[in-house]
Amino acid sequence: MPITPATAATSSSNGTSPEILLELVDEEGNTIGTAEKLSAHRAPGQLHRAFSVFLFDEQGRLLLQRRALGKYHSPGVWSNTCCGHPYPGEAPFAAAARRTHEELGVSPSLLAEAGTVRYNHPDPESGLVEQEYNHLFVGMVQSPLRPDPEEIGETAFVTPDELAKLHREAPFSAWFMTVLDAARPAVRELTGPAGGW
Repeated sequence: MPITPATAATSSSNGTSPEILLELVDEEGNTIGTAEKLSAHRAPGQLHRAFSVFLFDEQGRLLLQRRALGKYHSPGVWSNTCCGHPYPGEAPFAAAARRTHEELGVSPSLLAEAGTVRYNHPDPESGLVEQEYNHLFVGMVQSPLRPDPEEIGETAFVTPDELAKLHREAPFSAWFMTVLDAARPAVRELTGPAGGW
C-alpha cells in the first residue's frame, strides 16, 4: 500500500502492517469519523464509504475479477471490475482510479460517476458485513491488463448472457448484483442499447 497523508500517521515502523482506516458516514453520505478496516466490517458493521468500478471493453463486455484466494474478505469469488474504500479524505473518484491501477495495472480510458447505493450485505462465509455507502463508476478499459496476483485470481470479459451463465454456476460477492443493478442506467448509457445491459 502506498503511504499517503491519510495512512502515514498509522504506518508502523516495527514490521507489522499499517492500520488501514475507512471513512464512516451517515445515511446521507456525510463523513462522521473513521474506523479500522476490519473492525468496520465485523457484525453488525459500521456504515462506511466505498466505491465500485465497472469497466467495459470496446465490444461492450464487462470486465470481472475473481478475488484472490488470499483475501480476508470474500476470497475466490467473482465480482465487479474493482471495488474498495477511499482513504479518509480521499475523493471517491480518485480512489477508484488509484485502486483500479493498483489491482489491474491499467488506468481507465474513461471513468464517469454513476450514482451511489447504500446496502447491508452479510458475508455468510466470513461472518463479516458490508455496511456501505457505495460510489459507483463506469468506464472503458483499452490497455492490456496486468493484474496483481495478491488481489486478483482471474479476470474475464463477459457479455450479459455470459455473466448470467457464470452467475448461475460460480460464487459471486454478496454485493455484486446490488451495485450492478444500481449502475445499470449509466452502464446502458455507456454501452448503448445494443449492449444488452
